[in-house]
Parts: sequence; structure tokens; C-alpha cells
Amino acid sequence: MEQLLANLGTGFSVALTPANLGFALLGALIGTLIGVLPGIGPIATIAMLLPLTFHLEPVSGLIMLAGIFYGAQYGGSTSAILVNLPGETSSVVTCIDGHQMARQGRAGAALAIAALASFFAGTVATGVIAMLAPPLARIGQSFGAPEYFALMTLGLIAAVVLAHGSVVKAIAMIVLGLLLGLVGTDGQTAAQRFTFDLTKLSDGIDFAVLAIGVFGVGEIIANLTRGGESRSLLAQGISRLMPTRDEIKLAWPAAMRGTALGGLLGVLPGGGATLSSFAAYVLEKKVARDPSRFGHGAIEGVAGPEAANNAGAQTSFIPMLTLGLPGNAVMALMIGAMMIHGIQPGPQVMTERPALFWGMVASMWIGNLMLLVINLPLIGIWVQLLKVPYRFLFLAVLLFCAIGVYTISNSAFAVILAAVFGVAGYIFVRLECEPAPMILGFVLGPLMEDNLRRAMRISGGDPMIFIERPIAFGLLIAAAILLVIVALPSIRSGRERAFQD
Repeated sequence: MEQLLANLGTGFSVALTPANLGFALLGALIGTLIGVLPGIGPIATIAMLLPLTFHLEPVSGLIMLAGIFYGAQYGGSTSAILVNLPGETSSVVTCIDGHQMARQGRAGAALAIAALASFFAGTVATGVIAMLAPPLARIGQSFGAPEYFALMTLGLIAAVVLAHGSVVKAIAMIVLGLLLGLVGTDGQTAAQRFTFDLTKLSDGIDFAVLAIGVFGVGEIIANLTRGGESRSLLAQGISRLMPTRDEIKLAWPAAMRGTALGGLLGVLPGGGATLSSFAAYVLEKKVARDPSRFGHGAIEGVAGPEAANNAGAQTSFIPMLTLGLPGNAVMALMIGAMMIHGIQPGPQVMTERPALFWGMVASMWIGNLMLLVINLPLIGIWVQLLKVPYRFLFLAVLLFCAIGVYTISNSAFAVILAAVFGVAGYIFVRLECEPAPMILGFVLGPLMEDNLRRAMRISGGDPMIFIERPIAFGLLIAAAILLVIVALPSIRSGRERAFQD
């Protein structure tokens, strides 16, 4: 306990500097803004802001990017409740009961419960990160190359299991990401791989270019092709923000259940905020005495999912910070930001850069407190922003994407490449291929290749090393079992029904 308090003291001394407080506030505000505005999302925003982190201290850049991620979970509930239009996918289920509460004149109570449940979940999840991170990092430090290769293989397979849509398409996207990660010059043989004789590709595909293209430009194209969205802004003002005592009695247990469920699912590869919020809503309907209330303004249908999505968002940092394993696309972007600054993700971050690690953990609690304070007073501003026509908004975002890509290498080729990936991202959307597994494959591909080669050098080229090492063998067996289970027809159909629900 003393060591934990000392570590948190180190973290708060870093997070409470004026510069880092400013970046935490900036991330929270940007996250709330893009959470309120449907069609952009934290993935695209973080991808677009990656070039900006080149000019910041590593801890400041990561604090800002983390604030954008969990801030979006707060903002998404505002448009879901007031406009019946989720700003973030994790807020889809909040529309069901949150907007019904707003139509009944209880918008203030719904917004307050959403904010309070999110803050409670964020606080608990930050505590979980602080407690679980050191032992997990110690376990990770005992891993060798075979164990890391097996762990990353398990992570990719788990991402397939928990990805939306077809399993075959998810596997195909991972393979595509692995192939894109091989583009460039082989570090050991200096041979050119998949460059198509283009010297501009000899250094490989820049992570920020791929992310901005697929998630930024691709999402803009996809949203513009969907046409106008109907928005039913509430005519009446929001008068009362404090929920009643009865509403608090119903919401409090739901928030606790959502926090526990979201915290657990957030650690799983492919989990995170979206899966947590859907699972929490299903759980609340199962445990409710009167399930028929759901869909007609049940406050548990707001408190549970909102707590779950924030807890899931924050605990998804655990495998990224402790093992260097991204559980979802946002964590892959965070790892990309670390690598931009020359930081090798993994358990050594905690020992080699304790100020960065614990500064990020402390900033999460500070950021959640900021979000609680700034969200409710700014509701009027967010409602006004929802009236901005998307044709103007998306033009500004597209321009920002182009500027961000160009600043990476001062190369017009990078902008063209981002545009190509943008078209590819739009095609993925139309084909119902989720691009997140591709980003995971792209980030983990070079790391997996490096660890595979190191394992082969250790064993003299004998693949039996993966069987002789118990941890590596166990992880590969778990990956194989997951793949077989999800391939079974009954499991596959049940999985598809679960995502439809």
C-alpha cells in the first residue's frame, strides 16, 4: 500500500503541473465535443491529432489523447439523451431510455445521472488500474520472446471473437493489417518488402497516415454518403438537473453493476466501451423487477450503460500500459503515439518511465473530475453545436486531416496515401468490414515478427520452443480454443444474435 501511495504521489506531481492540467482539460473538452457531435468519434479525432503530439512532451501528448477517449464517453450521452442521436457508438443504448426521459421532461435528471455514473465508474476504474498495473507489469517482465509472440497472437484472436460482424471478415482485416505492417525495409536483411519500387515506401507506412486515412477521411466519406440525419432537438429548456431520491435509489445499484461489468470487459482484447455499454443494458433488463419499464424512460437504462462504457474505456488501458497489448483501435493509436516518441510499449515502461506511467494514471482521475464539473454547465453550448450543418463541419475536419498528414513528413505523397486509405476505409464500411482489427494487426505485426525472429534465434530455428515454454504454450492453446469455439455454427449464430441485440 505504501508503494502504491508513493507511485500515485509521483503521478499526481506530474499530472498537476500547469501544462499537463491544461492538456488534460483540452483533451476532456475535445473528447466531449466529438462525443456530442455524431459521425466523428474518438478514433478519428485521436488519429487526426497524432501529428500534434510530435511537438509535445510524451506524457502531455498521451494525457491529452487519453482525455479525448474517455471524454467522448461523457459527450456521447448528451446528444443521445437530448437529440436521440448517439455521438459515440457506446452511447447507442443510452438513446433508448435517456431520450424517453427527456421527452417526459426529465432530461436534466438523465444528464446528471449519466455524468455522475460516468464519474463514479471512472474513479473506480482508475483505482483498478493503479492496483492491477504493478503486478501485471511484473508478470510481463518475466515474459520472453516466445511468450510475447503467443500473447499477441491471443490478443488478435480475441479481437476477432469480439469484433462486430463476420468472423471471416475480421480475420481478413487482421491479415491485411499484418501485411501493411510489413511494408518497407526489413530491419535485418535490408531487403525491400511490398514497396512496389516506390522509394517513398522504403521506410514503411506511417502509422498516423494509415489511421487518419482509414478513420478520419474514411469516416467523413461514409457519413457524407448517408445523407442528412434527422435531429429532434427538445423545444423545452432543461430546468431541473438534480434527480429525485427515488431515481437515485434505482440508478445507484445500476451504476455499480455497470462499473463492475465494464471494468471486466474493458480489460479483454476487443472489448472496451461499446461492448460494455450493450452488455450492461442487457444485464439491467435481466435483473429488473419490471423489465417492461425499459424503453419507456427507465433510469437504470441510463446509469448502467453510462457507467459501463466509461469503466470499459478506462480499464482498456490496463493491457496497453502493462503489456504493450492494444485491446482496441484507440489503444492501438495510443501505442502508435508512444512509438512516435521512441517509447517501446510494454512492462518496462513502468520501471523505465515511472513519471509517464503514473502521470497518465493520475491524470485519468483528474480528467474525470474535470468532465463532471464542465459537462453539465456546458449543455447549452453542446445543444447549439448540434445545429451546425455537417457539410461545414466535415469540410473543416477534412482540411485538418490533410494538414496533419502533411506535417508528418512534409510530403505531398503522405497526403495522397492518406486519401487512398480514406477511400479504402469507406470501402470497408460499405463491405461491413470493421477496420479496427486491421489497425491492431498493423501495430502488432512488426512486434510479432520481431518476437518470432528472436524466439527462432534462441531455439536455433526449432518451433518446439513454443511448446516447451509452458506460458507460451498455454497462450497459444487458449488462442486455438477461441478460434475453434467461434468457428462452431451454434456459437457463431449465438454471437451474431448477441451483437444484433
